[in-house]
Amino acid sequence: MKIKRNILYIPLAAAALLPSACNDIITENPDSYYEKDEFFTTPEKAEMAVLGVYNGLPVIYGEKDGMSLPCSDDIYYVNGVTADNGRRDVGHYVVRTNNTWVSGVWEGKYNIINRANYTISGIESMPGWQKNTTLLRLLAEARFLRAQSALDLVRYWGDVPFKTEASSGYEDAYGPRVPREEIYDQVIADLDFAKEHLPWADEVGTPERASQGAARGMLMRALLSRAGYSLKADGKLSRPDGKTRNECFQAVIDEWLEFEAKGYHKFYPGGYEELFKTFSQGILDTSESIFEVAFLAGKNNGYWGTYIGPLVAAPQISSTESSKYMGRANAMFRVVPEWRSFFEENDERRDVMVCTHTYVWDETLNNHKLSDQQKNPRNWFPGKWRREWMSLGYIDPNKTDVNFCMLRYADVVLMAAEAYAETGNTVEAWRLINLVRERAGATPASSSNYASIYKAPKVYDLPYISDGDEAGRLRTAIYWERGFELAFEGQRKFDLLRWGVLGDALKLFGDNVDSRIVSYPAGKNFIKGKHELLPIPQDEIQVNPYLENTNNPGY
Repeated sequence: MKIKRNILYIPLAAAALLPSACNDIITENPDSYYEKDEFFTTPEKAEMAVLGVYNGLPVIYGEKDGMSLPCSDDIYYVNGVTADNGRRDVGHYVVRTNNTWVSGVWEGKYNIINRANYTISGIESMPGWQKNTTLLRLLAEARFLRAQSALDLVRYWGDVPFKTEASSGYEDAYGPRVPREEIYDQVIADLDFAKEHLPWADEVGTPERASQGAARGMLMRALLSRAGYSLKADGKLSRPDGKTRNECFQAVIDEWLEFEAKGYHKFYPGGYEELFKTFSQGILDTSESIFEVAFLAGKNNGYWGTYIGPLVAAPQISSTESSKYMGRANAMFRVVPEWRSFFEENDERRDVMVCTHTYVWDETLNNHKLSDQQKNPRNWFPGKWRREWMSLGYIDPNKTDVNFCMLRYADVVLMAAEAYAETGNTVEAWRLINLVRERAGATPASSSNYASIYKAPKVYDLPYISDGDEAGRLRTAIYWERGFELAFEGQRKFDLLRWGVLGDALKLFGDNVDSRIVSYPAGKNFIKGKHELLPIPQDEIQVNPYLENTNNPGY
């Protein structure tokens, strides 16, 4: 464990050495652009290029990806219903093809992939790279980053243009849609390479760089996504055949066995609440936190704890006094309030997930003051990142140093539990579910007490998951446990998508929420056969002739 160094922001110039792959590709290289054979001459320069690939992550994960595009699911929603051509329209399922936030993430993903392609080919052009452990590690990091962005392209947009060579000019910047199964093949190949050439994390490392655990965990995520439902060009949801699905589940189990064999990754020893306090406090821990996107206030757009988190009023102070006070938090998201009652009283996750207080500015005290909002569910907030958990003082009143944890050990455990459940090993599935529950202080679950934990009146009965047998009970348990454990961490919407129940879940929760106090219109607006995918940005449709002026179904 250590205080964050934000190492990925030391070589900012590295990003300038790499090409960008967005809509408008310049045909003449700027002065800062280096030909590969001129730049990739030493391991140190290769590392600069890899860091330039990492540099693409905070551009989109500061507010749009991970926070806004995965909203709304059945747990949280965007505050406010006025159209904004941004996060509200995405979260309320009224998104259009010219949505600026969707366009920003689309461009950001392709920018990362193009930088990764450029870096991969550059390293592979270096003499002796096949036997150089440093170059192999750097190559593995670049392939991990390419795989992560490619996986998200498929999960957000389905079949998309994709290639593994860098675009250097207009003439080769565009291409046709590639079937998602081919993209999955490349994602898996990249992650297989990465896991073989990256070291496992250790106590002196950092989760801001990919490790073997990050590659294996991301591979588990890709395999479960591949095994699940997705929306096809005909507007119908479908999933692979049983044999393919079983192969994916077994591969997930194989990766989990490697985690168990290594034995390094584990739950944060301080407990669930303390884990999330470490994120707000800028402490790096490589045991539970497997991969993080790094932020540094004043250098990039880090809004974890301000855009998502409890409301904090702007301090009424002079700029010279900022070191003594909390910055503000605009709190653009709200929790679907019923979730608070779904937890057991002794489950530590409840009061971390759902924050029921705000901070107002008290002129008499000349400081922030706690304001309890227990009776006002409209002002219940995602609570995993909080100003109150950060050190006093700020560089920018809105931005923070809080990293986004893209992958953590609890997610890996629950992915393994799901794979065991789907392959019939119910004993191991319940064991892994209970590892997560027991860490949080919740009662261990089993078939014998299933109804008291996962059925009404404690939670909603789920009409879209049949629980008449042990397999169904486990699917229901995993549905709830992934919500309890991983809310707001960017995976819930993808879970509901691959299970084929996103629209059903939004309707169930939307129908049960009190519309007089909570504006949560996602269930009313969601259109099956359309909103399981985002629209390809209109600019891309217009400039890429290979797309033949055809968008995703319904757009």
